Formats: sequence, structure tokens, C-alpha cells
Amino acid sequence: MTQSSRPAPRPSSRPTATARTRSPEATRQDIIDVAMREFAQNGLSGARVDEIAAKTGSSKRMIYYYFGDKDGLYLAVLEEAYRKVRTTEAQLDLEHLKPADALRRLVEFTFDHHHSNEAFIRLVMIENIHHGEYLARSKTIQDLNVSAIGELERIYHRGLQDGVFRKGLSAIELHWQISALCFFGVSNRATFSQIFRVDLTSKKALAALRAQVVEMVLRNVLKHPA
Repeated sequence: MTQSSRPAPRPSSRPTATARTRSPEATRQDIIDVAMREFAQNGLSGARVDEIAAKTGSSKRMIYYYFGDKDGLYLAVLEEAYRKVRTTEAQLDLEHLKPADALRRLVEFTFDHHHSNEAFIRLVMIENIHHGEYLARSKTIQDLNVSAIGELERIYHRGLQDGVFRKGLSAIELHWQISALCFFGVSNRATFSQIFRVDLTSKKALAALRAQVVEMVLRNVLKHPA
């Protein structure tokens, strides 16, 4: 057989070293993603580092190398959960909307985020069980939420300047009200549905609740609600 007529060599089915080895950052992120589900499902005390290691193909030693200990991993998960919501929120481009439209968009985003990210709600509930102990250790989370309040302050002051928002409110109060209205529908969904025998997860129910939450916030803030 001549050189030109030889069949082309078949590609090896064995993965290369690059394919087999994740980067440290990818490994760290994978651990956080899996740990977020485990902590949200089982709580801080119920989550097992062995289980997280098994599901990520890593080891307890590796997890402790990246995060120090179980508490360090839990704190990293909390920071990632808050970072995701605040990073996405910052991309809403609200400064180009009229104040009422910007507030409406922010409430809609918060409602949609919470109903699409039950793990975030469960983590906040778990952290409240621990009296905010771990959250208080994190300057990252503090800084992220300061920026969120700053955005709401800008919307509110623009509304005051335009004469469309009523006086006497604060960004902290508005954030509390928006969070409360959007949070409850996820945190208490199971018990509320069982007690009153209603389905709050259907598209129709969610659309109605979303519209009502937006209207309640705007009626509270607008100087002359329609």
C-alpha cells in the first residue's frame, strides 16, 4: 500500500489532558453551583460536604482548599447568590426610563427573579434562621446591596423631581416593600397553596400576582395614582 492510499489515522477516543482537567476557577464555580443546590435543599446543618464533593467529582480536601471549611463554602454560596441577582439587576438600564416606568421594571424584575430562583429564596430563609450571622461577615454582600439601594434612591429622587412620586418615603422602605411582596409568593407558596387549595404556580396565577404586586408598589409611591 502506498503512502497516499493509506487510510487516515482514526482520532483517539481518549480525552486530552486539557479536556480532563478543569481550570481552578471552573472547579471552584462548579463546587459553588452544586453547593448552592445542596444548602438550599438541606440547610447549613443538613448539607454534606461529602455529597457536594461526590457530585462535583472533587474531594473534601479540594473543597477545603478553596473555601477553608464548610462555613466558608456556605458564605461563598451566599455571596454568589446575591452577586447573581444584583449583577442582573444592574443590567436593566433603568436610568433611561421615566421614574414610574423604571420602578415598574424593577418590581417586575424582582418578582420574576424570585419566582425563577427558588434556591435564592431558600438561602435567604436559611440565613434568617441563623440571624444573618454569615451575611454579616461578608463585605461583598454589604457592598452589593448598597448599590441596589443606590439605584432605588436615584429612581425615587428622579420621581420627586418630576413631581410624580409622593414625598416621605425612603429607598430602604421601598426595597423592603418590594422584597416582601415578591418574596412571600415563593417562601410561603407550599403552605399557602395547601391551606387555601389554590395553585399559585400556573402562568395565569403568576401573571395576575405579578400585575397586582406592581400596582400595589406604584400606588404607594405615585403622587397621583391612576
